[in-house]
Amino acid sequence: MQKLPKTLIFIVVALSMVLTAFLPAAPAAVEYPRNETLYTSGTQWGAPSSWNPLNGGGYATGTIGLVYETLFIYDPLADKFTPYLAESANWTDATTYEVKIRQGVKWTNGQPLTADDVKFTFDIANPNGDTKAGLGYSALWKFLDNIEIKDANTVVFKFKENPAYQEIGFYFYFAPILNKAIWSKMKLEDITGGANKNPVGTGPYKFQAADQDRMVWVRNDAWWGKDVFGKLPAPKYIVDIVNGSNNVALGKMLQGGLDLSNNFLPGVASLVNGGYGIKTYYKEAPYMLSANVASLLINEQKKPMDDVKFRTALAWMININDIVEKDYTGIVKAADPTGLLPIWDKYIDKDQVKELGWSYDPEKAKKILADAGYKDVDGDKFLEAPDGSKIALKVTCPSGWTDWMAAIQIISRDAKAIGLNIEPDYPDYGPWRDAQLKGTFDLTLQNEAQMSSTVWSYYSWIFQNPLDKIATAQYGNYGRYDNKEAFALVDQLDKVKLGDDAAIKEITTKLQKITMTEMPTIPLWYNGLWAQYNESVWTNWPSADGENHALPAMWRGYVNMSGIQMLLNLEPAAKK
Repeated sequence: MQKLPKTLIFIVVALSMVLTAFLPAAPAAVEYPRNETLYTSGTQWGAPSSWNPLNGGGYATGTIGLVYETLFIYDPLADKFTPYLAESANWTDATTYEVKIRQGVKWTNGQPLTADDVKFTFDIANPNGDTKAGLGYSALWKFLDNIEIKDANTVVFKFKENPAYQEIGFYFYFAPILNKAIWSKMKLEDITGGANKNPVGTGPYKFQAADQDRMVWVRNDAWWGKDVFGKLPAPKYIVDIVNGSNNVALGKMLQGGLDLSNNFLPGVASLVNGGYGIKTYYKEAPYMLSANVASLLINEQKKPMDDVKFRTALAWMININDIVEKDYTGIVKAADPTGLLPIWDKYIDKDQVKELGWSYDPEKAKKILADAGYKDVDGDKFLEAPDGSKIALKVTCPSGWTDWMAAIQIISRDAKAIGLNIEPDYPDYGPWRDAQLKGTFDLTLQNEAQMSSTVWSYYSWIFQNPLDKIATAQYGNYGRYDNKEAFALVDQLDKVKLGDDAAIKEITTKLQKITMTEMPTIPLWYNGLWAQYNESVWTNWPSADGENHALPAMWRGYVNMSGIQMLLNLEPAAKK
């Protein structure tokens, strides 16, 4: 049996002496039967205080997916939408989308789900409607004319000409369906920011308890899915532990007190291969699925970043393999030069990548800069810009994000090796984020380009247009890159019907050419969907070589992206 590194053993031993406050019981006086309870961690970084599914990323783990459900769920590995609260749906013509609501669904207060509930859910997001709640899916109303109720179980969405099919599909598995009888009585500030204690949903779990260090859900045995899927999720209770630290999560995994960790854990290879009963999606490196792309953002408003030659040199100078192997010890993958996640591999123009892509080649980076007029004028071993001005830049990431801190240290090292004065800087999260929103940074890391139902979301993030006049509303294109051709292609891509892969590939090939020649961002590596499982209590976890290929995550936005299927597939270890 392989052993964990000594430093890791020391951590685990130390943790075993201080973890009494972290034992699997919630609240303090209540213990749940271990063989009926699923313990998770890796999403909640503070005490659960909101059960409002409209509260962006602030709601308690499981609020969307376990309690509030969506019309569809989306499986990114199979690239498949599955009707969920919707029983069926179809485009009756180019601008009319008819949704049949699943019959027999009840809210946990006993009321039936109706077409009125669905209509209300989308109506309150209308910027020109009665409520005017600014919600995460309000952008749907850029394309939506009105919503009609055809009958008690049918909702008809009427769109404007040339609807954005890609974006529309995204919102239909993103928006949580609300109980009109409850939410219509709320004040606007409670709709958008209230805690929504004792949430009433249609999902497989209900609120049980919450404490400073955990969120507890209890199974809804009257869940509609029992009749549809032929079973309920096996865990009667789900206890999500608030993250103390990644090392605390590691200790709990080794003790068998945590079943699923969505934390970044050190020493994954040793954990998987060392006989500790811990499994991951892949048996070998990179062990994890790829969840998002980490990119170097470049502020094109500033010199010399406005020079495409300078940006191109940055791409050739970075030793991404060092980040993958030394920083992450092989548990992430180097990104394709297009930046497209593996789930979108079918859209990558491989021949174009061979022609326009890049790899680590510091000598080529030096030549690109020299040919563009960058040279060391004053003999300090750092290059000056072609106009003679000094170059002194910072590459940033939040303080405490140790893996990213190590990554930007490598970037700084590689920059200095070719004569560029680029220093790593580690501001607190607030100032770091503020600099992105306001466009005041030089270079920085970001990984907002996540798995989704559409490759449009990636290009929309890179080429957000128009730039938001309100800095805090900016999402993507933080470097303020301006390219009308790219903007037009993204809009064209948005209007391609779902499933028309030929049209999607034709447009994305053009966008790939722009990203690889203009370098608005530089894709570096794919962050993993951190997921480690302990099989002592629950088995049949997702794996590449098994039958369960759902996403093994409780992260916000992932439970309704096939994570719920993971829960349905779990089996008690005692049965084995």
